[in-house]
Amino acid sequence: MMTTFETIAKLIAETKDMDPSEVKPEMTFADLGLDSLDVAELVMNMEDELGVTIEISPELKTVQDVVALVEAQKK
Repeated sequence: MMTTFETIAKLIAETKDMDPSEVKPEMTFADLGLDSLDVAELVMNMEDELGVTIEISPELKTVQDVVALVEAQKK
C-alpha cells in the first residue's frame, strides 16, 4: 500500500505529466507549475483517491502541507 505522500505525488505527477520521484515534500504548487485550476482539479482527485475533504487555503503551500492535512483526517 502506498503512503499518503506517494499517493499525492502520483496524482501530482499524473496532472503534470512528470515522474512521481520528481515530486518532493518541500515543493510548493508554484514549484510544480500548478495554477489554481490545476490545484482545484488535483484536490478533487486527491479527495476521491484518499477519501478525505481538502479545503484549499493559503496555508496549503507545500506538498507536505497537503500530506499533513490528509493524515490528520485519516486518524
